[in-house]
Amino acid sequence: MPFLNHREIQLYYEQHGSGPPLLLIAGLASDSQSWLPVVEGLAKQFTVILLDNRGVGRSTQECDISISLMADDCAALIRHLGYQRVAVAGHSMGGMVAMELSRQHPDLVDRLVLVATAAKNRVRNNLLFQDWADWYETGSNRVAWFRTVLYWILTESFFKNQSLLDASLDYLLSYPWPQSSQAFRQQVQAIAGFDASDWLGQVMVPTCVLAGEQDLLMLPGDSEYLAQQLPHAVLEVVKGAAHSVHSEQPEAFVQAVVDFCRGEADAF
Repeated sequence: MPFLNHREIQLYYEQHGSGPPLLLIAGLASDSQSWLPVVEGLAKQFTVILLDNRGVGRSTQECDISISLMADDCAALIRHLGYQRVAVAGHSMGGMVAMELSRQHPDLVDRLVLVATAAKNRVRNNLLFQDWADWYETGSNRVAWFRTVLYWILTESFFKNQSLLDASLDYLLSYPWPQSSQAFRQQVQAIAGFDASDWLGQVMVPTCVLAGEQDLLMLPGDSEYLAQQLPHAVLEVVKGAAHSVHSEQPEAFVQAVVDFCRGEADAF
């Protein structure tokens, strides 16, 4: 299994497919495996780079965690793999990391896809995530904890399929690389401390803002704000998806990423 040693931590990563490089950055409590619904489709067009962010999965979990540090980890991985510039897609917290990466290391980012994310987390969300962290720390009733998180990130149609819900909960409960409660809380704090409002105009990378039509966490106004403030951005709304756009509408997600990242840069 490939690991990168960086700043006294280990970062787990994978590469799939061939073609122009595309780095995928996962969101809160998610790791590289959260992208599995779209990896096969994207790998037909790109060399897909997946990583476990610090604090989750097979990467080091007992370490300092911030959006800035995670962006620096991504930059180190890009350079380690020998790429000069890559397309970057980030989901939710991963979108915040992608924005920070584009600000800190604009020379490394060719295209940017911001999925179900925001320039700054809403107060309601920060309180919600803090409650999740408190509950997760107790270690009790994991089924109810995971089910409650799913209520917020998936559409009504998902819950109408009882066998799919049961299989998803079984997968989450038996996952071999669970996140520690301390690392989860640190990711929550990292999200709460992120605010790109004052510097979005400095991100000159061509950007696609992807929003889930039924997202309860990152509301339509969050995506619209990003698209308005980023100098070279387009907004695309994915129907039939809530917050977890790539898991509920993988084909639409893949098509949107391919169309944008393989399109002509002078469209902006």
